[in-house]
Amino acid sequence: MSFADSVIRFNQSLRLDTPLPEGIRVMNPFSDPDVSKTAAAFYRKFYDDDLPRHLILGINPGRFGAGVTGIPFTDPKRLIEKCGLEFSGELKHEPSSVFLYEFIDAFGGAASFYSRFYINSVCPLGFTAPGPKSREVNYNYYDSPELTRAVYGFIIRNIEQQIAMGVGTSVCFCFGKGRNEKFLRMLNDEKKFFGSIVALEHPRFIMQYRSKSRRDYIDKYLAAFSQI
Repeated sequence: MSFADSVIRFNQSLRLDTPLPEGIRVMNPFSDPDVSKTAAAFYRKFYDDDLPRHLILGINPGRFGAGVTGIPFTDPKRLIEKCGLEFSGELKHEPSSVFLYEFIDAFGGAASFYSRFYINSVCPLGFTAPGPKSREVNYNYYDSPELTRAVYGFIIRNIEQQIAMGVGTSVCFCFGKGRNEKFLRMLNDEKKFFGSIVALEHPRFIMQYRSKSRRDYIDKYLAAFSQI
């Protein structure tokens, strides 16, 4: 079984049956056959081998990136332009994806990067909550203690399953130096999943608050990932 086979099987098996706090809805991109097909094409292209890889964990899927492509930090535009894959739906834009692929280009391109690293999330399914004018907005697993408690076991099981795919455990990269890092370090102290955690500023934070300095953050990412 190739790494691609393992990821595709993992994605298609994702289910969250735990009751959630009132108003919070789970977002499972892989419940949509078109998303599953798109994601499978991506993993077949870049992961159809048995190469060892290191794990990168974001927070949870967002509506305009992994929520529509099934691929973490990859919106439809980057899927087409940077990954050379087709997408027939609406070409939604995700700022996190813009930064990540600027970094990936600096690293050497998608094929080079994905041959060494595998990206997922601390919580591999996303969440939404009612926002202004009753529109659904992204909601993170750590945005309420009640939700964190509800998905705690789910998070642990899914990290265990991804480690079983064969990812290296000497180091895990974490996108998010705030609550995501804090939670992942706490979990790692408890479960001893990884030898160390290397936390980097989240791509969304960089694009929203430090966009003019993003070349500096690309250099910081390059320094961190080049140590592996």
